[in-house]
Amino acid sequence: MSRITPEPAQTPSTTGIAPGRVRIHHIAQAKALGTPITMLTAYDALTAPIFEAAGVDMLLVGDSYGNVVLGHSSTIPVTLDDMERATASVCRSVHRVMVVADLPFGTYEDDPRRAFDSAARLMRVGAHAVKLEGGAQRAPIIRALVDAGIPVCAHVGYTPQSENLLGGPRMQGRGDSRERLLADIRALEEAGAFAVVLEMVPASLAAEITAATTMATIGIGAGPATDGQVLVSSDMAGMTEWVPSFVRRFGELGAALESATRDYVESVRARAFPGEGNYRDE
Repeated sequence: MSRITPEPAQTPSTTGIAPGRVRIHHIAQAKALGTPITMLTAYDALTAPIFEAAGVDMLLVGDSYGNVVLGHSSTIPVTLDDMERATASVCRSVHRVMVVADLPFGTYEDDPRRAFDSAARLMRVGAHAVKLEGGAQRAPIIRALVDAGIPVCAHVGYTPQSENLLGGPRMQGRGDSRERLLADIRALEEAGAFAVVLEMVPASLAAEITAATTMATIGIGAGPATDGQVLVSSDMAGMTEWVPSFVRRFGELGAALESATRDYVESVRARAFPGEGNYRDE
């Protein structure tokens, strides 16, 4: 039997920053009005509609899919096939949120045509925008995508795909690298990016960037002054044992799921499940 997902009711708890589907101009309006933008990662048709119903504005089909779902130790092994499948799953299950999909490592960095082909695959399965990592060196790629009609969210600061070059998860934008990061922001804005993720950037620098750029800034470990915030959903919901210091756990779903599973195992072993009402005799 096919699963039909109903259109969500348009109530204050589910509309977020837009009365209907969130689009690029709603992101710009939210920045102009000082309305915080909410974003979470999503990778499947089970959790994405839950996040949408809760009022999240944007869902990021992040290449963190590799760490969270596929069991990799980094995002680098994630393929375009992986991202295409996850993006399609999310897009089939939601109606209102803006879905942004990551371009994975090795699919966009060297050539605008290659970047377009990669981005087009994610757009064809329902993404509303793509995200890619890097500063000024990615400006020609971003310009080519935008000129082709593909909205782009940039990503600077700590960029996980470059973790081997950066020496692991470390704060970026301190000391001499501050001016370089500011130059990156100017280049990304001129290239046409509509938003930029600032990851692990000093809060004071993130505030300065937010005030200076027309792009919507989405922070993760970048303090409270950005235009919006994003977290990996499994970190936010308490489904992992360890989370970065900048994460606040808003629930303990991991513990709740383990507890439910223990109850299930004990009930089956005690032959208390299935019980009356859980099966039919004829």
